[in-house]
Amino acid sequence: MTLSCIQQPHQHLNANLEGGVLTLAINRPDAKNALYGELYLWIAKALNEADLNKDVRVVILRGVEQDFTAGNDMKDFMGFVQNPNMGPAGEVPPFVLLKAATKLSKPLLIAVKGVAIGIGVTILLHADLVFADNTSLFQIPFVSLGLSPEGGASQLLIQQAGYHKAAELLLTAKKFNAETAVQAGLVNEVVEDSYASTQATAQHLAALPLASLKQTKALMKHNLEQIIECIDHEAEIFMQRVHSPEMLEAVQAFMQKRKPDFSQFN
Repeated sequence: MTLSCIQQPHQHLNANLEGGVLTLAINRPDAKNALYGELYLWIAKALNEADLNKDVRVVILRGVEQDFTAGNDMKDFMGFVQNPNMGPAGEVPPFVLLKAATKLSKPLLIAVKGVAIGIGVTILLHADLVFADNTSLFQIPFVSLGLSPEGGASQLLIQQAGYHKAAELLLTAKKFNAETAVQAGLVNEVVEDSYASTQATAQHLAALPLASLKQTKALMKHNLEQIIECIDHEAEIFMQRVHSPEMLEAVQAFMQKRKPDFSQFN
């Protein structure tokens, strides 16, 4: 089976397979690697194909240059959700990507530099190893946008960070640094060069027995179906919130370059 991400490259996704390590690098540096519908689906397709391809032993997801991803391209996302025929919430592109990441049976490593916002944080909950450097800046901004958590974060973040730290990150929607990300269990280690450290770890894993890696990961993810159900459940609530007056106020405030006023809503 050939990898379409290599055979037919996408303009905003670089792909390289070397020594059993497939590196997927989001390539929109001018937009801080923000993601949009087609790009979400292309990354998901690459992960699904990598899972079936015998030449792929480990997958790395990262950004090009100095950012991981700023999350949703809001203009694209708002245009998409206004489509009355968008289908089930769980099949909206961001959630398709999140489910592809959590279903990947092979090791998934993520390297973070610069911004990791929105899905740029929630996808870390579905990685096996995450390395970040001191330039990294994280945010789970959904509440500040009138939205709700995605990607199973309401449950997975509690498991990894504990209730109080999860509540701090989800409810305040504040930005946080790499040290806090380590404390919350989102990142394994803060390193000098996250790209180099992730590559070295991936090469180490690629030299190990793939069957053992996959079996060990399957044992740790024994509740995979529950995770998928949680992602779909959160997707339903998230998409309801997309049409909320609070979300409209947040978008209008962003466009008008002002602070949103949520005091009018109960």
